[in-house]
Amino acid sequence: MFDSRALTKIQSAILAAIVIVAAVAGSITYILWSGQEQAENIKIGVCADLDNIAGRAVWQEVMLAVEQVNANGGVLGKNFEVVAEDDDSESGLFDTFLATNALTRLITVDKADFIVNSGRGGFSSIYQEIVSQHNKILLDGYAPFDELTQKVIEDYDKYKYYFRVGIPNSTSLDKGVTDTFLTFREHTGLNKVAILFQEYMSGLNAIIEGISDSLTDVGFDVVFTAIVSLDTVDFTSYFAKAEAAGAELTYCVFVTPAGLPFVKEYSNRQSPMILFGTIETVSESEGWELSDGACEYITVGMYPPKANYPLTSKTIPFRDAYLSRWNTTMGSGPFYDVVRYVLPDAIERAGTIETDAVIEALEATSIETSLARNFKFTTDHDIMVGENPNDPSNDYYIAIYFQWQDGDLVPVYPKKIMEEAGATYIFPDWDGPWNKP
Repeated sequence: MFDSRALTKIQSAILAAIVIVAAVAGSITYILWSGQEQAENIKIGVCADLDNIAGRAVWQEVMLAVEQVNANGGVLGKNFEVVAEDDDSESGLFDTFLATNALTRLITVDKADFIVNSGRGGFSSIYQEIVSQHNKILLDGYAPFDELTQKVIEDYDKYKYYFRVGIPNSTSLDKGVTDTFLTFREHTGLNKVAILFQEYMSGLNAIIEGISDSLTDVGFDVVFTAIVSLDTVDFTSYFAKAEAAGAELTYCVFVTPAGLPFVKEYSNRQSPMILFGTIETVSESEGWELSDGACEYITVGMYPPKANYPLTSKTIPFRDAYLSRWNTTMGSGPFYDVVRYVLPDAIERAGTIETDAVIEALEATSIETSLARNFKFTTDHDIMVGENPNDPSNDYYIAIYFQWQDGDLVPVYPKKIMEEAGATYIFPDWDGPWNKP
């Protein structure tokens, strides 16, 4: 973890004016150099909740990517440099004023050339307006809302600065979740569904409604849905309600360490349902030790680096480098990929960091990353997802689910990846609808 006060002492003469501005605005400015500062450095701005474990992981991914880019000679003969602002996006407070100030400072005070945003907190739509005013490219992370990329189509000149890099849009996610459920129904024969989301961003009701509608359209029975506050650590009542409703397949999203007591409750009560989704605490290779094996049988959507699965030639090298640099496997990959591969590739092809030229180059991206055999953007600046019909060995971004089996992470979705790994799906060893006639 970095210490902004120590950095201020090291660079006190240079940072004095900036720190004063930041203090007046009511927050701290984080500025971190990769080597000696040079006026001609290309500045990568990170806008995330830097005091939160997930936001810190965004910064760490970017820092690792920058260090590697610079070690390889930089881009166009220039080094990358990281500047960062804390937007408090994962606090649950949804403070629009603080978030707006954070991004504005990145552009006007820190002089960032490109912005990487975590995408959490529901601020992406506001951020779109700010980068449009300043003609800055925004590489957005975990904000799935369709309207963000729809704006690129409806008013290209205004919103062309926006690119989504972390996850695809809600419609694609709904389709992906539906396809996952269909695969699980094929695995298990089960059909009654519960949906449980931690309240990590605004707009979740619409996302849950979209998933529910999609599942209903293909014959699933959605029997229970709930949004859990971020400070909840006792999930007894939620399991009791889902079980009383007859849930057989429970899809959940937890982005904080509260996922740990959630998983332990599931295991301790031997809940008669299949549990899968995104559970941050066990969606990493340390999850088995952290949960004392309570994650057994649970299936989690994971980025391949966290699962130690060699999806591409770059997946394991990123995981190993991140673990060596930060002594953790919290790195997921999207922010590393965009700064390590996607952006340098676009700048090199553009031959400049001039915004319009880089936008045009980004639109033509086709490159292997740690998360995609062929990373491309759609015409509305979203991530291209799914199998590549023209080259089955060169698929686009694919969501992968791994099941915990006796301490190992085994891919069970999609079928193509499961078959590549020679894996099979297994059921819990307690009573449930999977072993009833």
